[in-house]
Amino acid sequence: MATDVITLITSDHRKVEALFERLQNKQGDQRATVAELHALLIAHARAEEDRVYPGIDAHHGVEEHKEAEVLLDSLVRAEPGTAAFEETLVKLVEAVGHHVEEEENELLPELAKQADDKRLKELGAAFAERRDEELRALGAANGSAGPSADGSGPTKEELYRKAQDADIPGRSQMSKDELEKAVKKAGS
Repeated sequence: MATDVITLITSDHRKVEALFERLQNKQGDQRATVAELHALLIAHARAEEDRVYPGIDAHHGVEEHKEAEVLLDSLVRAEPGTAAFEETLVKLVEAVGHHVEEEENELLPELAKQADDKRLKELGAAFAERRDEELRALGAANGSAGPSADGSGPTKEELYRKAQDADIPGRSQMSKDELEKAVKKAGS
């Protein structure tokens, strides 16, 4: 399996596109697909922002991640099959599609020019490690939202959903512990 950062990022893009297609075609459990999409997009964006973007001029990409996150939050809150869900999905697909196109046609080719194969593999390892760390934290390793690592209490994804419901600002940047404290505080 290729481990360079460009291959890993574009592979994630194809996975996101496949999830969008499942949602657009109303295949399978829509809520589960949205949860999988949420986990992958959040983990992917954080890994890019933390491990890849610092070495390149990607300010616009960070802004696009924030826009997608707002739309993603709206999609998670929307009821599948409703007009609000469909409208939000269309906007999210468009926003992410635009981001992917810019990234694959501008940012990644520029990165390929700047970095040698060894550096691309180093970035790939750092990207994969950060993305997988986020996926585990969101309880979405292998696409399943399971219990927390110690087998007790809510997962980070469950806490995130509660924080969403309570409209807690900054929730996407919070650790599991911070989410738990914020959710408890909001409930009191």
